[in-house]
Amino acid sequence: MLTDRELKSFKPRDKPYKVSAGGGLHLLINPSGSRLWRLKYRVDGREKLLSFGMYPEVSLKDARDRRDDARRVLRQKIDPGAQRKAEKSAAAETFEAIAREWFEKFAPSWAESHSSKVIRRLELEVFPWLGSRPIRSITPPDLLSCLRRTEARGVVETAHRVHQCCGQIFRYAVATGRAERDPSADLQGALAPVKGKHLASITEPAKIEALLRAMDNYAGTHAARCALRLAPLVFVRPGELRAAAWEEFNLDGAEWRIPAERMKARVLHIVPLSRQAVEILRELQPLTGSGRYLFPSARSAARPMSNNTVNGALRRLGYTTDEMTGHGFRSMAGTLLNEQGWHRDAIERQLAHGEHDEVRAAYNYAEYLPDRRKMMQAWADYLDELRQGATVLGLRRRDAR
Repeated sequence: MLTDRELKSFKPRDKPYKVSAGGGLHLLINPSGSRLWRLKYRVDGREKLLSFGMYPEVSLKDARDRRDDARRVLRQKIDPGAQRKAEKSAAAETFEAIAREWFEKFAPSWAESHSSKVIRRLELEVFPWLGSRPIRSITPPDLLSCLRRTEARGVVETAHRVHQCCGQIFRYAVATGRAERDPSADLQGALAPVKGKHLASITEPAKIEALLRAMDNYAGTHAARCALRLAPLVFVRPGELRAAAWEEFNLDGAEWRIPAERMKARVLHIVPLSRQAVEILRELQPLTGSGRYLFPSARSAARPMSNNTVNGALRRLGYTTDEMTGHGFRSMAGTLLNEQGWHRDAIERQLAHGEHDEVRAAYNYAEYLPDRRKMMQAWADYLDELRQGATVLGLRRRDAR
């Protein structure tokens, strides 16, 4: 009987040759040195081949076990090759397989922070229960049962987001011919509603004054202190600030251009820099300017700082999550700039709120830019006056309407 020792002794030749292992099983040895297990069998008088993998990854014993399994299938008048093909086809049409295919297709156009959340939610909330199911077989009650597990943990908003994501996957399956309908559409109103939630922010001038003074006395690292001081001056999203790269900045031109791939709306965003913002950046440049990121991670300069850095600094200053967050600087600016009479559309553009018309958004990233430059400088001056304890009634700019 053929042994592993004998198999290892066979050397490649000028042409491929076979070494029989019994019962139609043989090892094909190629001139390149590769060794492939194959089973020769007949169905309806026709000779066929079935591959079992490469030696030694598939051992002699494993190859013989697979041969015996295939021959048992043959005795049931079933073609093992056709059966394997059907099984592969079925595996490719499970919910998880199609979901991952959908993710690979669309994730490159999303912000990294968003794509990581999407796949993580699917892996935690859906795949363990529905991942191995053929997508055609999943019914509305099946999906609802899955979503109810998430809802029962008290994370109702996550349940709604998972529901929305599953709907996109089912519609993709319908479009690619692997499902007849989207069962998520039948679940509208089946989940508890999401209670309105506002990210904590400070918008009262007296409290902003106290916050700014506390920030000036923050005793953390210099980079973290600069990030904290810059946050109210640029009021971008926390993820956009923490991953800011030096190549995006033109300090002489007082402008920060955030590339589309880092923006939530996937559109280039221009942030005019006030004199105060440029001063902070020039102060930071000798420390981190030789690297990629303004605010590198303490562990590796190849990564940006943690997304908890600004929030962590606010906590150390004594502000709770119900009082102020890094995202709250956006609400602070948006609220007060509207009160001060700046053009609403200029404010919305500076906040980079999503443009419903994607084509229009792609061409209007510089919209209201002259007004936005004036507004950003006036806003920085306003914060300086608050910090200094001046009584500020509001820098009203009706002429910017």
